[in-house]
Amino acid sequence: MPKERINKQITASTVRLIGNDGKQVGVVSISDALRRAEEAGLDLVEISPTAEPPVCRILEFSKYYFQKEKQAKEARKRQHEVEIKEIKFGPNTEDHDYNFKKNNAIKFLKQKNKVKFTVRFRGRQMAHKELGYNVLERLKTDLAAIAEVDSEPVPDRNLLSMIVTPKKDIDKILEKIAQQTREAKVIPSPVETPQE
Repeated sequence: MPKERINKQITASTVRLIGNDGKQVGVVSISDALRRAEEAGLDLVEISPTAEPPVCRILEFSKYYFQKEKQAKEARKRQHEVEIKEIKFGPNTEDHDYNFKKNNAIKFLKQKNKVKFTVRFRGRQMAHKELGYNVLERLKTDLAAIAEVDSEPVPDRNLLSMIVTPKKDIDKILEKIAQQTREAKVIPSPVETPQE
């Protein structure tokens, strides 16, 4: 992280000064600003070098820098590295296998990752590419509530692939779906009484 210029490193002749109480002092000469910082037993820190004149603040630099580093570390922690997870299908994927792979895709989308669905054709299957399109269309429909299509199905030799991205509020959407499912299970289904 680039360190700000402090004290004698500051090259501007005049600066907009903020005192150690956080209140604006105004535009002063650099020598006056340095003198005030010295009297307070603190540092003069250039916090906005591109402003006209540069903005400087009187504060304890080591404490200020420590706080800034801590904030940057927190921001990096919260940042999520997006990965593209690939899930492969065949054009004749059975329902059980399809559902298993779809659930894996939901897990990846929950983790805020993109998912690439690939349908691989072997031998004679190449003559029936529409089956691959059907698989991807089914996925598109099944995941429409939680994902958006990033790139439509693209054929490449013996492959057909499509990339989806999780919706921004995927966690809320999944919670809502889970809630609706729980409520549906609670409501007793009407039982027909046998006719005599």
